[in-house]
Amino acid sequence: MAANSSLRDRFERGLAAPICLTWELTYACNLACTHCLSSSGRRDPRELTTAEALGLIDEISAMQIFYINMGGGEPMIRSDFFQIIEHAVERHVGVKFSTNGTRIDPAAARRLASMDYLDIQVSIDGADATTSDAIRGSGTYDQARRAMDNLRDANFGQFKISVVMTRESIEQLDEFEKLAQGYGAELRLTRLRPSGRGVDVWDQLHPTLQQNRDLYKWLINRPNVLTGDSFFHLSALGDPLEGLNLCGAGRVVCLIDPVGNVYACPFVIHDEFLAGSIRDGGFAKVWTESELFRSLREPGNPGACGSCGSYDACRGGCMAATVFTGLEMTDPDPECVFGHGETALAAKRVSIRPTPSPDHSRRTPVALTTR
Repeated sequence: MAANSSLRDRFERGLAAPICLTWELTYACNLACTHCLSSSGRRDPRELTTAEALGLIDEISAMQIFYINMGGGEPMIRSDFFQIIEHAVERHVGVKFSTNGTRIDPAAARRLASMDYLDIQVSIDGADATTSDAIRGSGTYDQARRAMDNLRDANFGQFKISVVMTRESIEQLDEFEKLAQGYGAELRLTRLRPSGRGVDVWDQLHPTLQQNRDLYKWLINRPNVLTGDSFFHLSALGDPLEGLNLCGAGRVVCLIDPVGNVYACPFVIHDEFLAGSIRDGGFAKVWTESELFRSLREPGNPGACGSCGSYDACRGGCMAATVFTGLEMTDPDPECVFGHGETALAAKRVSIRPTPSPDHSRRTPVALTTR
């Protein structure tokens, strides 16, 4: 249900602990998706050890954080993956992890199905192989479908099918809905951000103004389709979409990267938005004492959006989308539904954009195997 204004105001001032915490377990990945928000590929040698990972889960449990989003990279590449998520289950910490599915063979699917407090999101970027493989690599769609088959056959339950909305995939909304229904799965749509490698492909992949307006209408009629609050910038078109409808960066969400750095948001992996490290006193210290987080919890400056009658609905849009397209924090979201972001980009003639850091991209993906 969409948050009311008083609840949203409370969230904007920050909470004692995040509602959900995104934790990228590793930068290692066997794919090379063109829009990867963390520029994953090669493992970072400074990656948190197993002991550090288990200790972080203990701290998360003590803070009573509702659940954690685990991702990467491909989280199942870590040899201690099952040890980590089983420890979270033992500590009654809910785990939602995103995967490309290439390592969910029948045995892994059965092991996953035996766990409580576990949610799985299998990623595809098209309702057919041609569309999805163009983003994720040859053969990846079939691998993801095989993972879905294995989860279904293992009686895992209701997993999620996660799709990033690009200029091509957004034309397949009805097909995605049918695909999810066929598996008894939930459909989860997320916004393409110009983060990581997405900076390089955003111009050609992000949905058009009309496509975003059509997406809003489609979502309004389907409250059961999950979005993770990705599209709150579209709420300026009328009734608010389901969710908090605000930028929760440093207020109710944040990111821990594979080496323990804490960023305000999963989509702003950049030194400007680095709040600290869990290796310097733990996560709780960063969450409560970071100067960056304190500043984000102060009343925001609406900037150029202040004169727009829809500001209360969209709150100026996504910080990451604004920054990584070369706009200022006080500029409109580049995908503003009224076109103000496009106007701002054209006026500034942005040619140099901030580069997300770090980049762990590999030149070519490794061979696709299930184990």
